[in-house]
Amino acid sequence: MGRWRQRLDASPWWRGAAAVVAGSLPALAFPAPSLWWWAYAALVPWMLLARSAGTPRRAALDGWLGGLGFMLAVHHWLLPSLHVFTVVLAALLGALWAPWGWLVRRLVGGRPTPWQAAAALVAVPSCWLMVELVRSWQGLGGPWGLLGSSQWQVAPALRLASVGGVWLLSLIVVAVNTAVTLLVVARGARPVAVSGLVATVAVTGSAWAWAPRPETDGRARIAVVQPGIVDGYGSVQRRFDTEVRLTRQLADRGADLVVWGESSVGHDLPRRPDLARRLAALSREVDAEILVNVDARRRASDGSGQGIYKSSVLVGAGGLTGDHYDKMRLVPFGEYVPARSLLGWATSVGRAAGEDRMRGTRQVVMDVRHGGQVLRVGPLVCFESAFPDMTRQLTKDGAQVLLAQSSTSTFQRSWAPEQHASLGALRAAETGRPMVHATLTGVSAVYGPDGSRAGAWLGTSASAARVYDVPTAHGTTLYVRFGDWPVHGAVTVLVALAVLQPLRRLSSGVRRRAPSPQPR
Repeated sequence: MGRWRQRLDASPWWRGAAAVVAGSLPALAFPAPSLWWWAYAALVPWMLLARSAGTPRRAALDGWLGGLGFMLAVHHWLLPSLHVFTVVLAALLGALWAPWGWLVRRLVGGRPTPWQAAAALVAVPSCWLMVELVRSWQGLGGPWGLLGSSQWQVAPALRLASVGGVWLLSLIVVAVNTAVTLLVVARGARPVAVSGLVATVAVTGSAWAWAPRPETDGRARIAVVQPGIVDGYGSVQRRFDTEVRLTRQLADRGADLVVWGESSVGHDLPRRPDLARRLAALSREVDAEILVNVDARRRASDGSGQGIYKSSVLVGAGGLTGDHYDKMRLVPFGEYVPARSLLGWATSVGRAAGEDRMRGTRQVVMDVRHGGQVLRVGPLVCFESAFPDMTRQLTKDGAQVLLAQSSTSTFQRSWAPEQHASLGALRAAETGRPMVHATLTGVSAVYGPDGSRAGAWLGTSASAARVYDVPTAHGTTLYVRFGDWPVHGAVTVLVALAVLQPLRRLSSGVRRRAPSPQPR
């Protein structure tokens, strides 16, 4: 251990490489490897490196380089599309972890006192959460790879998500890593570290025992149509024909709703009445309304201009029902180029969007009618399923089932399809509403109101139509009711730390300068 530390201290290049590797380790907790248990120790090597830095500046650099490694590992599947620009983006976003590295050294470095250890258990996770919050902004790529989302298949973690969303899970995971680091390096702070681990277990147990659970009140039969990869000349029409053929297999299957994936229709339906009539006839044949996704150029609803929209469109036996939702949050570089006048060169080195897509302005809850019953569904498009605030808002608006229409055709042979599908479990647990993730290509998945699977996944090689029995539920989770309270708590902790640290230094200086009493 000492030899390795001497080598790292002697060569900044060795230390920089070690920071990049240490930062990349948490990626193994996400799908496809899905080693969820690894998340609770994955940050320890990175924290050990940052705490051993000789200067605060070096600790900040360790945080930056570790963030670079983390972003590259979690988004490595973007390399075929963005090439070297992926590294540039990872370096820019990795800089968000520089304050985190500095704080780790400040509170965990050297021989931390019990007070420092206690402060580290709350401040280090809070600082990490601020990094996740900033990079979750849509313009910076959105909330992909949040550390808490690695726990999507752990039942106690999903219960915690219903209390504080994915943000609470990230806090818990980083707190455990901080406690483990203290156990390794700080003998005097071990009682505090053990107390932190006990408190984590107590919080999880309390959530499991007392947090409100969604009350199941019925079932909906949702059909997912996944055509798979269709390439070559005329692929748009051949894909449409494949989806029609697969949907016909659902006749007499009792489906309440049929869901197609993202970009399943490549023409504006009002301008292609022939396609609209085919869909209406198909709806009558399977006795269910069909939610398609149109990726085409059309005029804005207010007549302000034309552009390419991605829209969820509901089609019934009589044709277009009038219900549609335009995608609001677009994928940076995939669907638009931020500051195109400056970054437009990205289109020449990768597969960045040649033309910016148009944005919707509001979320929509649709009424699906079947057999005299009404099922209220809330549609999302593609990576909008990564945003917890969108599904929370749909739930508050009365959605009974959450739907995400997606496509990962560019990234079929990467970790992206499994990671995307896993996000549905968290959104279901957070809101207490079932979540259907239907893909054009990729992985289709359905989850119940508690985040558990409601059936087997349709994998990347599937070209099929499948009906899922989806339990519906009523009631309100604590996350829907109180929102992102862990974020507000993290801000409060960091502000309190910023105020208390100078006061403690001032108090210590006063005690040192106080004259000693004269002996009698």
